Amino acid sequence: MSYILNIESSTTNCSISLALDGKVIAIKEKNDESYSHSTELHSFIDEVLKESKVSNKELSAIAVSKGPGSYTGLRIGVAAAKGICYALDLPLISVSTLLILAKQIKIDNGLIISVIDARRDEVYSAIFDSSYNFVRKSLPEIINKDSFQELILTNKLFFIGNGQEKCMRLIENDSNLIFSSNDTFPSSKEMAALSFEKFKNSKFEDIAYFEPDYLKNFIPS
Repeated sequence: MSYILNIESSTTNCSISLALDGKVIAIKEKNDESYSHSTELHSFIDEVLKESKVSNKELSAIAVSKGPGSYTGLRIGVAAAKGICYALDLPLISVSTLLILAKQIKIDNGLIISVIDARRDEVYSAIFDSSYNFVRKSLPEIINKDSFQELILTNKLFFIGNGQEKCMRLIENDSNLIFSSNDTFPSSKEMAALSFEKFKNSKFEDIAYFEPDYLKNFIPS
């Protein structure tokens, strides 16, 4: 049996889950626009372990959402994950935030485009096929009327994430664009199967050198 603690803090949603062999057995999350991660995250960890009646010594690994997303949120999540790994001598697993988002929807045909808000008319985005394989890796991009036009001509594009509003407002030729019913945020729930798969294949990070995928330099508000 493999217990993996999953930490997702890349957006306003602070989310912690405990999974057993890839299935969530406890989850605690709170979407707070004031970014209360620094005060909530460790208490959420304690709560999911207590609810599951699992000791931290029974954990097999720690998984963290690696970005892109909020600079501060990512730093808090990664710092917590590293701290636990060092303290308990556990391996560290990282999972793409945009892949975590993509896993929230299922499609038979077309492409999934995960978009996270990134100031002004910019988003962090990645494109996946119906099997969640990367069609295009994560990058920051400014959304305009011509965004994704080559893909629109031959595919239905399913958008997920809190950057949808910009895409809906700015992209022209929207006949093949399908948006989620409301803003969505990455959750540690979707991390469970992804982190367990990496655990089985020993795809671990170097704890000393691992850094989040910020994708661009931090700009103070």
